[in-house]
Amino acid sequence: MLGADAMVKCLEQEGVKAIFGYPGVAICPFYNSILDSDIQTVLIRTEQNAAHAASGLARTTGEVGVCAVTSGPGATNLITGIATAFADSIPLVCITGQVNSELLGSDVFQEADITGAVESFVKYSYLVKNVEDIPRIFKEAFHIARTGRKGPVLIDVPIDIQNAVISKFKYPEEVCMRTYKPTVKGNPVQIARVEREVERAKKPIMCVGGGVLLSEAKHEIIKFAEKCNLPVVSTMMGIGVMPTNHPLYFGMVGNNGKAYANRAMNESDLLIVVGARVADRAVSQPDLITKNKVLVHIDVDPAEIGKVAGATIPLVGDVKNIFEEILKQDIECDHDDWVQQLNEYRVTMAKKRNPNPEYVDPAAFITELSNQMQDNAVYVADVGQNQIWSCGYHIVKDGYFLTSGGMGTMGYSIPAAMGAKLANPDKQVIAVCGDGSFQMSMMELATMRQHGIKSKVIVLKNGVLGMVREYQHFTYKEHYSVIDLTGSPDLEKIAAAYDMKFIRLHTMENAKEAIREFLENDEAVLMECIIDPMDIVR
Repeated sequence: MLGADAMVKCLEQEGVKAIFGYPGVAICPFYNSILDSDIQTVLIRTEQNAAHAASGLARTTGEVGVCAVTSGPGATNLITGIATAFADSIPLVCITGQVNSELLGSDVFQEADITGAVESFVKYSYLVKNVEDIPRIFKEAFHIARTGRKGPVLIDVPIDIQNAVISKFKYPEEVCMRTYKPTVKGNPVQIARVEREVERAKKPIMCVGGGVLLSEAKHEIIKFAEKCNLPVVSTMMGIGVMPTNHPLYFGMVGNNGKAYANRAMNESDLLIVVGARVADRAVSQPDLITKNKVLVHIDVDPAEIGKVAGATIPLVGDVKNIFEEILKQDIECDHDDWVQQLNEYRVTMAKKRNPNPEYVDPAAFITELSNQMQDNAVYVADVGQNQIWSCGYHIVKDGYFLTSGGMGTMGYSIPAAMGAKLANPDKQVIAVCGDGSFQMSMMELATMRQHGIKSKVIVLKNGVLGMVREYQHFTYKEHYSVIDLTGSPDLEKIAAAYDMKFIRLHTMENAKEAIREFLENDEAVLMECIIDPMDIVR
């Protein structure tokens, strides 16, 4: 068995069903060996999107996403996708080919020190120097990616190692890493303190982040909130933990969140932050979440607790495990008055829009789209104004809301939707992007066509880089710089080139019918919505 055969065998042992990538000489032995496997190979059109597609698969299945590219520019192109996964704690194993071991450091053709280059963006990285180490390294890589605070792991494999003969293949049954022991169970003393504070609090609030979804703990969170009649808000990455229309859910917090959600955080006397980093986009003034209140911070990564705001009760552990323990206890509390007060805020502080009737109103359009989507659908928002409108107006029922939160990577939605649809062929999967972000990934329409991936794409077209235009509008008094997208392609012709059905919507007049046509069609569809270039996020 060659090293390349062993690599494929490891992926089979881990139950990998699909791998996204782009071949080149340095990774060709691996791609030659995978032909003898049942693992599906998906040829993406640019390496960054291999990681994004693997991310979409991982986030909708709970499995580790896998991508494989060649050395040099193939590996360096992958870095943005790796960084995007790292920022949002998405479990990936990223395989890169490398030049011959004996040539490392010689600056030969397509050599890049990829393990050094990604050091800031991976949980761990490996440079395979001995073919006999392949089974151990792959076993460890998958273990590291999926445990503790999840994230990407890189395995760099020189071509001579892939072509070397492994004397005996044995995939390890267990992982024993002396320096990697993530905490899973929460400290029982700290858990008891949290329970007492919940009973004592008059105005408690729970802020949930992406860690809840990564821990697959949303059902435990919902049960806890309902049991204690405890209001819930979310970060951007926590959207989808609670159904949007749940009576105890009060929306996303942060600069672009709901005003009443931020007010609830500020006025609470107990704030329970669960699986969230307390990053600047969600909490711009950390002092406000510690002033005159008890702050509980629950996270599997001890490095996040206290990094931005000092917690009264720090609690390290897996969210699902911790809330399973909390739910075993009898907690007596009455928060009816507080919930009623927040419901009043929800009504009185709701923002009013005054959209231009000559264009599609993105807020109303996304709400109508949500109402018509299946309950378990996957909605993938890109980055820019479309992301903020999606966060504010998409209605999550029992499905997924995916986006690039931590890194804010434009071009994420189409490949991530592609990966999600490949893994969930029976679910509706929709990518929503702007005309700027669409052009960063529109080449993946070819991948969708080649592999029969029938995800759907909506482009909110305003002819500018909307979020930057809006920032320049307010900050530089309408002194606009490098935001005009003149020269963009005719999307109807793009759809025809990729053999996709095309729908264009100019106003909200026929929006319901157009959305129904868009969703009922079983094939991949490209829909263009013309929106006001001067519309602002609210």
